[in-house]
Amino acid sequence: MSTEPLTLTIPDSLARELDSVGEGLLIDLLERGLREFKIEQALDRYGRGGISFGAAAHQAGVSRSDLTRHAYARGMEPPFSAETLSEELG
Repeated sequence: MSTEPLTLTIPDSLARELDSVGEGLLIDLLERGLREFKIEQALDRYGRGGISFGAAAHQAGVSRSDLTRHAYARGMEPPFSAETLSEELG
């Protein structure tokens, strides 16, 4: 994986919290946050009727069954298809 330096300006309080963590943990936090952000955005578009559930999963970069779990956790009722059942049981 290639890397690129990144400079961020963050509040002092957050900088103090992150001061003691290593670069690997910071990268992990950014990756997790970006993944959650993509899922939130995809579910929001799906919830507004802008895209299908399958398209939302693709946009978020996750499987339909993974997106289904996130949708249920947010109180959404995603469609339940034979494909979703197969993924859940498989």
